[in-house]
Amino acid sequence: MVVIAWLVSFATEQVGERFGPAVTGLLQSTLGNLPEFFIVIFALEAGELVVARTSIVGSILANALFVLGLVIIAGCRQSSDGVMRFMSRLPRDNATLMLLATFLIVILGLSVASGDKASHHVTAISIVGAVALLVTYSVWLVDYIRSDVKPDVVHAEPRISMTVALALLAVAGAGAAFVSDWFIQALTPAIKQVGIPKAFAGLVIVAIAGNAVENTTGVVLALKGDADLAISVVKNSVAQITAFLFPALVLVSLLFDTSLTFELAPVYIGALALTAIVLWQITGDGEATRFEGVALIALYVILAVVAFFE
Repeated sequence: MVVIAWLVSFATEQVGERFGPAVTGLLQSTLGNLPEFFIVIFALEAGELVVARTSIVGSILANALFVLGLVIIAGCRQSSDGVMRFMSRLPRDNATLMLLATFLIVILGLSVASGDKASHHVTAISIVGAVALLVTYSVWLVDYIRSDVKPDVVHAEPRISMTVALALLAVAGAGAAFVSDWFIQALTPAIKQVGIPKAFAGLVIVAIAGNAVENTTGVVLALKGDADLAISVVKNSVAQITAFLFPALVLVSLLFDTSLTFELAPVYIGALALTAIVLWQITGDGEATRFEGVALIALYVILAVVAFFE
């Protein structure tokens, strides 16, 4: 996964020399989320619903808290006044998409907890909710890409051609499928031998491993002083997993014996809702400090400990 992460990072950066931060960040996050997509698919095929569900939630939280925290700390280090500044539209839109997905998850959770009539139709509600999220994400995506401002001057001469860069991305995508299959096959016996809870494995181990691209690329870009692109990579990943990957997997899971829905444990419902609010608070104004970056990581550490004892 580390090799694939580097390959995607390098190729996307070369493609990114020809586009603005919106398109580049979107492309980076899309390829970066391929391992996560295949991990969940193979987990569902293996009947590992807990791993599949917690890995998706873990990916959202890992990117929104842990990876974003690292990126902010790195970005603040390169700033002369210790404040990382970036365009505020994507963070605000990201928080809105998270709140939309969280609304669905919270309402469904309350219905299941109360045992009302709607609680007997979790799959149907999840299907309708998935379609609603995908439509909303599509509308947002079109407007977001149109708003991208292409740079007047290429920052650096691309080291490889566009054709080679796209070929590398295709190879990385294919490699992600194979590695993810191997990862899932090795994960179950490993966590049994070590004694790690499946919830912790999905929320922390699978989530961090599946998001290796964002872990490395976002921090590297922040250290280079490219705050807008660094934030774009991480925020696009969060938005994509929340409003595209999660609902898409809910629909795809209908093809398997093990179906995925938006029904989550109360602790994860609360974590997602609070994370959406925290993201709005910290990044909605287009700037962040080192203290806020550390706070995001601290939130993720607390959540990881809770998941370990679940």
